[in-house]
Amino acid sequence: RIADFLPGKATDRGRTAADNRLFVESVLYIARTGCPWRDMPKEFGNWHSAYVRFARWETKGVWDQIAAALQRDADLEELFIDATIVRAHQ
Repeated sequence: RIADFLPGKATDRGRTAADNRLFVESVLYIARTGCPWRDMPKEFGNWHSAYVRFARWETKGVWDQIAAALQRDADLEELFIDATIVRAHQ
């Protein structure tokens, strides 16, 4: 769902990104675990290159575009409201 918003497509000017999926997975890993970039597993590649790419995408507004696209197409099928977590006045 986000492939059209990622830079580095064959139709974009400049270099074509071969590993957008792996890069996004590495960013999601960092967000999920909260670990520093330096502690990113080697399977995701060089941590510094990933950080620099993350920062470039942030400057370009790529992450904002992705968030906006995912918000427009929100899948609320698995949204549950459980009475045990809803607090209200008596």
